[in-house]
Amino acid sequence: MNRPLFVSLDGPKGAGKTTLLEAVTKVLRAANHQVIRLCEKKSDPHRGETMRLVNKLVRNPSRDLEWEVCERFADSRSWISRHVLDKQPPGSIILIDRWYPSDAAFRRIVPFADILQLNIDRNVRVPDLNVGVVTDPEISWARAAARRRGLSSTVMHKLEEHVACTKAFEQATSNNGWVLCRNEGAIEDATMQVVSAILTTRTAHRRALTLSHTEPYVD
Repeated sequence: MNRPLFVSLDGPKGAGKTTLLEAVTKVLRAANHQVIRLCEKKSDPHRGETMRLVNKLVRNPSRDLEWEVCERFADSRSWISRHVLDKQPPGSIILIDRWYPSDAAFRRIVPFADILQLNIDRNVRVPDLNVGVVTDPEISWARAAARRRGLSSTVMHKLEEHVACTKAFEQATSNNGWVLCRNEGAIEDATMQVVSAILTTRTAHRRALTLSHTEPYVD
């Protein structure tokens, strides 16, 4: 069966991720691809209680509390993997707004390598393609300030925190081989970079699937 291609877009606040998601969806659908748009926040049945814990963490930072936050997010993603992702149509392209790569930006105490292993251990679906969307932090900070809702971040309230968040996320993107999309120029350029990465990944997966069904059996 041709299972859906699962693509996550993650990044710091204000990097234009949602606008990029909308533009990528439009281009793919215009080319007759079936695109399913999902959002981790809206799909998470335990979001309210987890965010209450995040607020507690902001007031009283500790490794134990941050680890508990990471566990809750991982459990929610495991639930989404089974009850949402597994229900999507074969052959579709799933675009999700945030997944575990976002923890590389917003968790400050627990190393991301530990968070990644936690998600794997909890059977969280691994995206076929992770796209990290970033800008120079001063640009994304200014963009967020211009929005009606502002930065709308529970975790960050100062520019220096946002700078640290961006640097940590870029480092994780490099360490883990994610696709880095710098969204500082024309939205069309970033859109075509992401669309190209998605279609290339889809072609590679289909080729691998074909080969797995045509290779002769060897005893």
